[in-house]
Amino acid sequence: MSYIAHIRESDQEHQTVEEHLLGVKKLAESYGEGIGIKHIAGLAGMLHDLGKYTNAFRNYILEAVQNPDAPPKRGSVDHSTAGGRMLYTLFHTGNINRFKGILAEIVGNAIISHHSYLQDFLNPDLESNYLLRVRDKNLDEFEESVLRFFKYVLSEENFHRYVDQAALELEVYLAKDTSLSYETRCMFLTKFVFSTLIDADRTNTRCFEDNCSEESGQHTPKIFNIYYDRLKTKIDSFNALNHAHTSINMLRSQMSEQCDKFAEKPSGIYTLSIPTGGGKTLASLRYALKHAITYNKKRIIYVLPFTTIIEQNAAEVRRILQDDVNILEHHSNVIEDVNDDDEPMDGMINTRQKLKLAKDNWDSPIIFTTMVQFLNVFYANGSRNIRRLHNLSEAVIVFDEVQKVPVSCVSLFNEALNFLNLYCNSSLVLCTATQPALDFVEHGLKLTPNAEMIDYLDKVIAAFKRVEILDQATDEVFNNDKLAEFIMERMADVNSILIILNTKSVVKKLYQQLQMTMNDTPIYHLSTSMCAAHRKKILDQVRDHLKKGNRIICISTPLIEAGVDVSFECVIRSLAGLDSIAQAAGRCNRHGERELQQVYVIDHEEENLNHLKEIKKGKEILRKILIDLKRDSSCHGGHLLSVKAMEKYFQEFYSDLKLNLNYLLPNLNTNMAALLFANKVDNTFYQNYFNNKKERLPLFLANSYKTAAENFHVIDNLATPVIVPYEEEGKAIIAELNGASRIEDITRLMRKAQQYTINLFEYELQLLDKNGGLERCLDGQILVLKEGAYHTEFGLDHENDSWTGMNIF
Repeated sequence: MSYIAHIRESDQEHQTVEEHLLGVKKLAESYGEGIGIKHIAGLAGMLHDLGKYTNAFRNYILEAVQNPDAPPKRGSVDHSTAGGRMLYTLFHTGNINRFKGILAEIVGNAIISHHSYLQDFLNPDLESNYLLRVRDKNLDEFEESVLRFFKYVLSEENFHRYVDQAALELEVYLAKDTSLSYETRCMFLTKFVFSTLIDADRTNTRCFEDNCSEESGQHTPKIFNIYYDRLKTKIDSFNALNHAHTSINMLRSQMSEQCDKFAEKPSGIYTLSIPTGGGKTLASLRYALKHAITYNKKRIIYVLPFTTIIEQNAAEVRRILQDDVNILEHHSNVIEDVNDDDEPMDGMINTRQKLKLAKDNWDSPIIFTTMVQFLNVFYANGSRNIRRLHNLSEAVIVFDEVQKVPVSCVSLFNEALNFLNLYCNSSLVLCTATQPALDFVEHGLKLTPNAEMIDYLDKVIAAFKRVEILDQATDEVFNNDKLAEFIMERMADVNSILIILNTKSVVKKLYQQLQMTMNDTPIYHLSTSMCAAHRKKILDQVRDHLKKGNRIICISTPLIEAGVDVSFECVIRSLAGLDSIAQAAGRCNRHGERELQQVYVIDHEEENLNHLKEIKKGKEILRKILIDLKRDSSCHGGHLLSVKAMEKYFQEFYSDLKLNLNYLLPNLNTNMAALLFANKVDNTFYQNYFNNKKERLPLFLANSYKTAAENFHVIDNLATPVIVPYEEEGKAIIAELNGASRIEDITRLMRKAQQYTINLFEYELQLLDKNGGLERCLDGQILVLKEGAYHTEFGLDHENDSWTGMNIF
């Protein structure tokens, strides 16, 4: 009698347990080998579905397939605990070998969690979720399933030999001399192993379901060479142009050459501080491609703060590298990664399982994604995000506009980068004109010595000066009426003005006000209430006006200021952090088309910043710097954009927000860094456990991975992705999703849908539901807006009163 792992939907073909375990083992080994943990990852792969070697699971899956309308009771068979228990029983009882005991905890946690998320070794209630599963839970047919494993998968002798190799890998991993604590190293290793298991399991299951061969995850080794040659051809064509020998363009060329030379250095954590307009996108790409070729990296990943820049930069890179296939944009998850345990559905293929299995693992040679998605990979709840983690190894990762790392996530961000560099053989580039002091904080970033790629930075900044920043903020305040008058006055002298304000509501009101008073000038609105495709269309129209020298006004939230390639004659920026002012200044006279142009900093009294604490703090610090410069024009390096001014700003910013850097969790009286990184002496839960029970927790690890993930949100208010019916393409995607059944089609549509997705807070969802603006597709797994809930100018319309045509449902 064969034991069944999965039953294919199309032809009812069975995948045996041994076929699945050996297939997942092989894939997991390939994912872990590059960082020296081949057998640790493979151990998780070969044991993860050990619990399917039971008659109970075999009967369960057969009954579920034969009676889809009346499936067996949910949760009636547990198949994910057995592999973790096997490791615990063999290596965590009796005379425990230290490394095999730690191995049992790390790999066992990954195994028991592979249908949900990593468990707490010790939770806030002073219980061990891990021990409750691997030691205490009653498991039927456990001994029999172990014997079947030794019979069908790997002999007992070969299994113990395999575990010896895994334990040796762990010993080497932990012996590495680094600044990371033991707990931090174990936490990241557990997450990496979990990532390899999730991706290997889902890839093997998807390939069985689609009846296709498993991909190796490798791209042609020569693809980066081809890309590099195409980039060099493009750069050479720039050098042949008539204006190539202007001082600015010669400086750009010199910095590009410096990046090329710098790529020969070993992988590290480096800074690239090219001033705004200095060509950092191409310079960083030149470094990344050269370094990838020199050191045999698997992929290049760009991490950016806003989706707006993803669209622009990805399009530019596609155009230069002449490749529309192998460059992936990942804006956001189209479906929420809800962390309810899906173990009872394993083996059967339904809509939700197809969404889970859809290829979503960042397995492309070049990837553009957001800072939110990057942080979610390491710290967010659910398995969709962490599946991608192993693909961050052996990579070149460029963090564009890195100053936008949320304050609460600074420590988490720094430790993730330290791990990627020290253990995962990845090279990391912090790319911005306004470098934050990430090495200044408690959990500091371990920059490589002599980390800056660009020589004589102060001279470079001075050479790129194209604007003067004028302080209109310390002696007066503006409201929309006063600001509208000021804009009209400035439009008498210039053809184009960009206004950047801190809140969506004030942006929208000013836009509506100017539309009524300045109907002779094209006026555009940009905010995150609009999907990526919508914003791209607006930006294309704005760029067309600017290129032709037409009169134009654009009013935007801060999404436009970080890296978006536009150049206005005048910029007005509401008071915020110094990095925001510097980035806004980069949208004025960007290419030095004119003599010195003006950037006005104003204080807008109608902005409510009570829920935007970082902007509020940045505004306070910048006001003090502006006052200092008004009193003494030589202080802080003599101007706002100097290296000294930026260092002063970020050091004060991080000092004032010191308590927030570790991601505070007031409801638990601790912080995220402590839950994940703390040793037992500093671990509040562990100390309470010891004091209450008068005994030590019988584990090597005591950190709280599940609790941390459940409380982690890059943005304070958890947002839900919703697909919008913007233009015909958005409507077509929604219609196709409603009828999609093949995993391959769902994968394709989910990728396309990222361009047509916005993120909504809970109160917005409730308001839309109340006003009939929401629908659901794919058996309720994906949320979509009705046509009336999306406005062709503003995007999201809570009132659902923007109906313009036939409803798509």
